[in-house]
Amino acid sequence: MTQLARKLRITDYFCLGWGTMIGVGWLVVMDDWLLRGGTLGGILGFAIGGILLLPIGYVYGKLVMAMPDAGGEVAYTARVFPRPVSFYTGWMMMLAYFIVCPWEAVAVGRIAGYIFPALNSIELYRVAGKPVYLPHLVIGLALTALVTVVNYRGIRLSATFQNWSTFGTLALFVVFVAIGVTRGSPANFPPLFTHTPFLSILLVLQIVPYYMTGYESVTKAAEEANPQFRAQGFSRAIFAAIVVGAAFYVIVIAAVGFVAPWRTMTGLPFMTAVAFEHAVGSRWIVSVILSAALLSLFKVFNGNFVAASRILFAMGRRGLVDGRLGSVHPRNQTPAAAVASLGVATALCMFLGTAILVPISEVGSVACATGWFAVCVAYLWMKPRMADRLIALAGALVGLAMILMKLMPFVPGSFSGWEWLALAIWIILGTVVSRNVVRPNPLRKTD
Repeated sequence: MTQLARKLRITDYFCLGWGTMIGVGWLVVMDDWLLRGGTLGGILGFAIGGILLLPIGYVYGKLVMAMPDAGGEVAYTARVFPRPVSFYTGWMMMLAYFIVCPWEAVAVGRIAGYIFPALNSIELYRVAGKPVYLPHLVIGLALTALVTVVNYRGIRLSATFQNWSTFGTLALFVVFVAIGVTRGSPANFPPLFTHTPFLSILLVLQIVPYYMTGYESVTKAAEEANPQFRAQGFSRAIFAAIVVGAAFYVIVIAAVGFVAPWRTMTGLPFMTAVAFEHAVGSRWIVSVILSAALLSLFKVFNGNFVAASRILFAMGRRGLVDGRLGSVHPRNQTPAAAVASLGVATALCMFLGTAILVPISEVGSVACATGWFAVCVAYLWMKPRMADRLIALAGALVGLAMILMKLMPFVPGSFSGWEWLALAIWIILGTVVSRNVVRPNPLRKTD
């Protein structure tokens, strides 16, 4: 049987983990973040969220060293739980990664329309009152095709693409923040909280799982490590992704709050770019920010595409979904069928337009928190040493809290009807495609 290509190094794993986490939310929906919590509420929400994820990252690091399997959560839960638990854990994590792909494909059209206003034309239809423009659709579909082809051709090409876009984003981020903050003032920070301090932080914490999802994507490429790669490198890449990711969000929120009176700019498209343009008084800094955003968009699209395709591939290999999705291309050594299927699904979801942006954040948060919770509980079931049990218990409680604060109707900021509908549709769809969960294929090895 053809195996996945083994070509990844620790730099590749960091770029996959951090790159999959940091997209263009800091540009596209910054006003939503600040309206939820204010400047200090946003800063504390992401800082606390990053700290809370460390025990979960620790558990992932332990498990991937013991079980370097592309299935990640699917493999870990399969070790101790029945097949349906393994399937639905993988299915929810599949949603967490997959849902980012059309998000980014839609966002690239919005960014292009901001740079070239003429692209905001030829309205085809509206979804939830928001227009879908033909040029936006064409650009998003072209990006989807590019990412699909890159991943179809080979993991080394995909990793190189990821590395350049990751370090390019970091370099441009340092440039525009360093220049922008020289023109700001602490007087621009207020209001520090948009509600009470506790509620402001809570409303931001609710979306942290979605925007911090990605560090665990390291586990999905575990089978593609270079033969000389040391297993401890997985944990290092995971922790580095969490710490650098949380720091990135904290810095960009603080910078936007510092450079301009942000409250007067909420509702404007690409508030982050507008705030820096206001501070510097020149359009060139907007070009730097949008360049960083485009690079960030490419890498987060690619990273989530890698993670989602590997989960789909691993589920197919185990007979949890159609077995053809578990095939490996004989020459490229990539999960070709899973990659192609994901590309088609992303293209179809793009037709929903910009109306999907904020609701996707909400549903994606619950999806990834569900996977984190299941992995920590599975690790507890394996009965590791006492110190590791306490860390896993802490991770499980964090994951459960992140789920409940979106599902409990009495918690401010919990799911609306549309988000419940989207989650229900995904679960029903999973039930339809999971025929083999109840009736396992006796010819297929499942562990």
